Amino acid sequence: MGTVNEFIDEYGYSNNWFVDYVGEVQNQMRIMNILDVKEYLAGVHGINKRPNEMFNGKEFVPRRIVLQYAKRLLEFGTAYLIGNKVTLTGNEKVVEALRGIYKNGYDKIDFDIVHNVNRYGNAYEYVYVKDGKITSKLIDAADSYPVVDSENEYIAFVESYTINHVTFYNVYYPDRVEKYTNAGGDLHFKNSYNNLTGLPVIYRNDNPINDVYGRSDLEDYITILDSMEDLISKSVDAFYKYITGIPIVKGQPLKGEGLPTDVLGGGLVLDSDADFMFAQNQFDHDAFETLYKHLMTSLLDISCTPAVSMGKVDISNLSEVSIKLLFSLANIRAMMSEKFIREGMKIRHDKFRKLLELQGKRFTDEEWETLDIVFQYAMPQSEKDIIDNLTKLKEMGAISIESILGHSPYTNDVNSEMVRLSSERDSESKRNSEADNIAN
Repeated sequence: MGTVNEFIDEYGYSNNWFVDYVGEVQNQMRIMNILDVKEYLAGVHGINKRPNEMFNGKEFVPRRIVLQYAKRLLEFGTAYLIGNKVTLTGNEKVVEALRGIYKNGYDKIDFDIVHNVNRYGNAYEYVYVKDGKITSKLIDAADSYPVVDSENEYIAFVESYTINHVTFYNVYYPDRVEKYTNAGGDLHFKNSYNNLTGLPVIYRNDNPINDVYGRSDLEDYITILDSMEDLISKSVDAFYKYITGIPIVKGQPLKGEGLPTDVLGGGLVLDSDADFMFAQNQFDHDAFETLYKHLMTSLLDISCTPAVSMGKVDISNLSEVSIKLLFSLANIRAMMSEKFIREGMKIRHDKFRKLLELQGKRFTDEEWETLDIVFQYAMPQSEKDIIDNLTKLKEMGAISIESILGHSPYTNDVNSEMVRLSSERDSESKRNSEADNIAN
């Protein structure tokens, strides 16, 4: 593995190499793309730039209808993969130690990691010890600059952000973290800290052209969404512009002022061969509906989102097999995302092991290698079918009580439930023993 000094020499950076690295064009372009995604999710869409028009000699302000489907699709992808908490399996000693760590808010951290990967393509997690407890810090993707050498080795990490025109730099080396700031106009060193866990963990999703930086899922949706917003905005404008029509008189009107206004509210008096009408623009509702439906269907297909989850189809009396077929694309997408998230979590767990051993909790390689992560996708399921299947497995002696509780839709905390069951069994055994003593 290369070193930062070799990286600096190879690319000709100065002593303050991290400032030069952050300012490089490719890094700034990547950060600008992330900021564009943030603005889009905040409602800054291309349709908002639609200029005003002239209509009937006056300035007309056109409709700029914003569809925030992207937020819903990204939220669905995140919740489907990680909405149900991950389950740790393996050696009881190892799992128990990690469960103690996960109680420190890691369910939320896992959710945020997956959500950031879906939105920006990457997420970054730094594991450290605070007040004696192992915890993690998520670094904003817009502030993150992983350093990769010419051999594609991850050798350092720079976190850079600006507050009130002052830029701060946190430079992560494998053995230390250095902090710098340019407050006062000149860059100066603030402090240095020991780094017990190495570099931040990089999470990413699939990107065929880059092994370090993932690709925002929004890039797959944005052109379809722009077309939908353009179609509906212009269609609404066309409907309101031409709904009143243009008045047309055919033939010769009779002389005079027409009907008195106090009789019928006004009117026209026409000759016997004359005619009056409004010429109106015909709004092609069928064409609009067909185009919009095709765009919506394409959007759901590309995002692997079942139409039923967005309320676009009516269903009833579906079997478990039918539900699995409806969510088959969502399952495939979740499997692909799981592959990359699992890689990052394994690196995180290795950092956990190092910190646990520093706290005196040691594990053999054989014990640690049994550790695994189980994702439970948030696919709708029949609770009755789950209970029936678990009951049959128990009758066959093919599943433990703990595994039954882990798969039960009515159990939130397996450990607490196991403790309660053990307490109830002890109480029941004690009562039976007392009853036998009285009988004898």
